[in-house]
Amino acid sequence: MTDASHESVPSRHRKRFPDISSRAYEHPADRSALVALRKLSGFDTVFKALSGLLPERSLRLLFLSDSVRVSDAQFTHLNDMLRDACYILDLKKVPPMYVNQDPQPNAMCIGLDEPIIVVTTGLVELLDEEEMQAVVGHEVGHALSGHAVYRTILLFLTNLALKVAWIPLGNVAIMAIVTALREWFRKSELSADRAGLLVGQDLRASMRGLMKIAGGNHLHEMNVDAFLAQADEYEKGGDLRDSVLKILNVLPRTHPFTTVRAAELKKWSETRDYQRIMDGHYPKRDEDKDTSVTDSFRESASHYADTVRTSKDPLMKLVGDIAGGAGDLGGKLRDKFTGAAGGGAAGGGAGKGGAPASDTTDGSEGTWRRPDPEEGSGSGS
Repeated sequence: MTDASHESVPSRHRKRFPDISSRAYEHPADRSALVALRKLSGFDTVFKALSGLLPERSLRLLFLSDSVRVSDAQFTHLNDMLRDACYILDLKKVPPMYVNQDPQPNAMCIGLDEPIIVVTTGLVELLDEEEMQAVVGHEVGHALSGHAVYRTILLFLTNLALKVAWIPLGNVAIMAIVTALREWFRKSELSADRAGLLVGQDLRASMRGLMKIAGGNHLHEMNVDAFLAQADEYEKGGDLRDSVLKILNVLPRTHPFTTVRAAELKKWSETRDYQRIMDGHYPKRDEDKDTSVTDSFRESASHYADTVRTSKDPLMKLVGDIAGGAGDLGGKLRDKFTGAAGGGAAGGGAGKGGAPASDTTDGSEGTWRRPDPEEGSGSGS
């Protein structure tokens, strides 16, 4: 990206959110998990004890020695974005940020003691000024929420699972934890997307960035409405067999699918919660200590119930019917899976509801990325 391209985007005033709590933008499932972890007695002590086992020091030295640190003298436009994002979200200490030579568009926020942000050259070259501002805000949102600690743990456990794969029971136990962490991880990505929107304050730029992650630097060939229509088609398309394939495709991933992220962000931007934040009404950090774990879990449960009730996915519709007391469960299951009357598309739709497994897993635990061939192969968090 040339200097001229940075100068082509005029600066504009953005609203600031003094003392904003990360609870303001966190996805309900992400927030309930974080509130519970923060309330757990001795949790921080346990993870500090684990710090000697984690590759954090090695990663910090690696980025310091083999990447470019963003500053007033290097990648100054990124440094301005970082300071701007921290100012808007009122993050008191600006985390160090590095640019790493890698053609794969990616970014991450890791660290136990202090978060560090890393962006790849592939991402810097792909996105324009406004799109990149949303991504930097996304990473600062991770830092403010404290996601970096748990993402570093996930990185460690994922790599450990690969090393002990030859021990059947050991690998199963670790992968059970990893699978649960990935479910939280995917929800934390939706939280960070919201933080990115609060920083960039330009929904169109956030949408463009996600489209570029999915389809490259070909905006003249893409359309936001058509891209969002893909998410709708993905959710409601097919029958129960496709619903099962969707679950199998997403389980190994650390990130939601890109079209889904775009649809979720647009939906949140249209809520009263978002508008209240933009109007200056939001939870404050000094109230965090009084947050109820029970209330957080209740809100998370309510969110999942609403998701089941409003989902267009065939499996979620069936779950909703069952929860609503619908009769003839056996008949419904038979019709759904065989494509009989009222059961959706039959025949050739089986097995085509999603991409092959090799196209749906992430190669690292990065915080802004597209799918890579192999889970756990990178050094992201």
